[in-house]
Amino acid sequence: MNVENEKCVIIMDDSLPLGVIANTAAVLGITIGMKKPDVIGNDVFDSDDNMHSGIIQFPIPVLKGNRELLKQIRLKLLKYEYSDLIVVDFSDLAQGCKTYDEFIAKMANSSEAELHYLGIAICGNKKKINKLTGNLPLLR
Repeated sequence: MNVENEKCVIIMDDSLPLGVIANTAAVLGITIGMKKPDVIGNDVFDSDDNMHSGIIQFPIPVLKGNRELLKQIRLKLLKYEYSDLIVVDFSDLAQGCKTYDEFIAKMANSSEAELHYLGIAICGNKKKINKLTGNLPLLR
């Protein structure tokens, strides 16, 4: 990943309870790490020679929005001009499933219009991501 020309952001529905926000961010972060393993640095050692696992090599701003804004951004991300971006979404449908098989089955029977997004992670071209998210405030 070219840090100068690419970036990653996470956008969260800030009306959610703190625990749901934390869980959603964890799910999105793990999935981005799987899709972009090159962003994880090598393991490091402290002065006592204890190993610490490598972490992401750059910041990921966590931005805030509301349910409607997340839906609007997700619909924009379906357009061809954004097809080169890595997009990971986490919906209320996914959050309510107890197993991955249940998630697969429920998604197969759900339309885009029925989904309510708790969070979205986006990685790729910095200019495209800034165009979509540049005016969003940080989640604090």
